[in-house]
Amino acid sequence: MPAEPNASQEPASPLFAAIYDPATALVERTLLRPHREYLVANLDGTVLDLGAGTGAMFPYFNSVANASTEVHAIEPDPHMRRQAEEKANAQATPIHIESSPAEALPYDEDTFDVVIASMVFCTIPDIKSALSETARVLKPGGELRFFEHVIDDGWRARVQSALAPLWRRLAGGCHLTRQTGTQLVAEQSFDVVEIERLNLGITPIRPFVRGRLRKRSVSSTR
Repeated sequence: MPAEPNASQEPASPLFAAIYDPATALVERTLLRPHREYLVANLDGTVLDLGAGTGAMFPYFNSVANASTEVHAIEPDPHMRRQAEEKANAQATPIHIESSPAEALPYDEDTFDVVIASMVFCTIPDIKSALSETARVLKPGGELRFFEHVIDDGWRARVQSALAPLWRRLAGGCHLTRQTGTQLVAEQSFDVVEIERLNLGITPIRPFVRGRLRKRSVSSTR
């Protein structure tokens, strides 16, 4: 199960972009569905998909959208973005897609109620900058909701480390060995609402972390 090549500054090849949806169709319908549903549960307000990839989250946004929902997305990879735009055009809910990377979001401060990261931080070159930008564009009290694969333990971690250089080249810049959960909960702009580790997937894409962070108010970050 390859990771979703969201928000990477290392463009995926046209071939990788073309085969991504067919290769992940079964896992999308089964394994990933409840986790994508988790990300959109009780969703309301202005939403940013932080790295749309081919638009896998778009039908889920559409399924929960109401009159007050406004959806935006970024996807810097042109091959992935083309497919995301096609999916966006098929949804009843308008989705506004930008080509910007996660480290330089083209939005004003305090724009979004929710930012969703679904298998994206594995491809972002500078996680710290992306988290800073996410905090900037989130309203105080807004949520960062995430579902990310991370490095495993023991022999699985050794397999991931061995495969990592080749995997990164073939899978649109995806890093197999990141400790994304640790980096997310350490970010000073957020409080942890919930986080859990899921022994989900097959090596080398295993395990995952899933959860929600809430942006602190200005007074609480001082």
